[in-house]
Amino acid sequence: MKTLLLTLLTCACACLSAFAESKLNVMFITLDDMNRDSVGVYGSKVKGTTPNIDKLAGEGLRFEHGHVSIAICMPTRAVWMTGRYPHNSGALGFTKINPGVPTLPETLLKNGYLTGILGKTEHVVPSRQKAFGYRRDRSEMANGRSQELYGKFTAEFLGQVKKADKPFFLMVNAHDPHRPFDNRKPESERKFAVEVEGTSKDKKKGKRGPYPAPSRIYQPDEIVIPGFLPDLPPIREEIAQYYSSVSRADDVVGRVLVELEKAGFAENTLVMLKSDHGIPVPFAKTNVWRHSTITPWIVRWPGTVKPGTHETKHSVAGVDFTPTILDAIGVAPMKGMDGRSFLPVLKGKKQKGREFVYTHINTIASGRSYAMRSLQGKRYGLIWNGWHDGETTFKNESMSGLTWKAMAKAAENDPALAKRVKHYLYRAPFEFYDYGKDPDALKNLIDDEEHAKFVTRYGQELLKVMKKTKDHEAARYQKALSKIQ
Repeated sequence: MKTLLLTLLTCACACLSAFAESKLNVMFITLDDMNRDSVGVYGSKVKGTTPNIDKLAGEGLRFEHGHVSIAICMPTRAVWMTGRYPHNSGALGFTKINPGVPTLPETLLKNGYLTGILGKTEHVVPSRQKAFGYRRDRSEMANGRSQELYGKFTAEFLGQVKKADKPFFLMVNAHDPHRPFDNRKPESERKFAVEVEGTSKDKKKGKRGPYPAPSRIYQPDEIVIPGFLPDLPPIREEIAQYYSSVSRADDVVGRVLVELEKAGFAENTLVMLKSDHGIPVPFAKTNVWRHSTITPWIVRWPGTVKPGTHETKHSVAGVDFTPTILDAIGVAPMKGMDGRSFLPVLKGKKQKGREFVYTHINTIASGRSYAMRSLQGKRYGLIWNGWHDGETTFKNESMSGLTWKAMAKAAENDPALAKRVKHYLYRAPFEFYDYGKDPDALKNLIDDEEHAKFVTRYGQELLKVMKKTKDHEAARYQKALSKIQ
């Protein structure tokens, strides 16, 4: 009898181990406020920005047309974790997901996965404290900037995975290149985080944290100014700080991937990397222009995704993230999702219905509401500014740095720049861009006769998706659309 029981126990353990090995692991790496064109493999004009991300792309697939659904930190993560648009999850801005709305980490827990999160814990389902069994906050990782600490905690989590003998979902959230940008000082001139970190006095003064030095510190004459900004000395300084922060984010990516390899999980782990939206300067973050929502989106999946693939035929959005992960690991879809799986695309197949993505802005971090909707195609994009009334001015966190101050000052003696500044502050009811010819959205074609048929089509397609998803702004949008069509 003892022999029989021992045999049964051995078989049971073997079966459990085989279950863990057969289940696909997932590592989701997110970058905070990183513009797509800052990444080398996406054509960065600045040398040496992201060697680790470039290497990952070479080992997998990169989407040319990969967007977020909303270009703000917390609500975009709510979209990722629910597969729902903001108006269907309740997370219109810096607000909680509605009770009863299922989330990805909770669903994975119920299906035998260990869940872990590094960084951005205050922005990823913060109202669901038990969603992640393993948590490390930014305060434990030099304010989310230390590759050494990200590496340490990745290894610690993977050690727990080995002991539990279960599949895992680990979300690694770098806090770079979010503001405050790197101060570009040599390592020798930086103080340890523990010496000055966290004082309310420093926070009120907006001082930079004592962050670790990135592997590369950029000088103002090395960088290239984004085409939607003017080339002014203060802007050049701030963008150099930003690119130094990009380098540090890439350091984190490289380190966690090394730990994944060292732990022996690389071959059975789907790695997905994405930024939460574009750079935090005027005309990018917290808006719906193409460079606001298009981000690097890279997938490495050994044995399934062909290395070195550049996917150019399909448009995918943040709302599709959770449906795809659940489909890939063989777990039933969560109820109420708006997005859909792009697993066929990862396997090299064609998938219908991926011509457009639908993007939003609702309530921003300050609590102000600026309703914006956009329909983005591979070449063209339509924007509706539901908040435009000719009097209300736009204001967001991205205007707090050197860039906006320099633009506003230079505009006093530059009529063309003054017009650009005015447009940012007040907008127009509708905007339409040919991003193929005008990637920086400098010329609004909404009244251009040659593009009238495209404006009509995009306007109607946007109305369809707004009605289909029960967007609360659909009636107002339809009324505004009737005035131009």
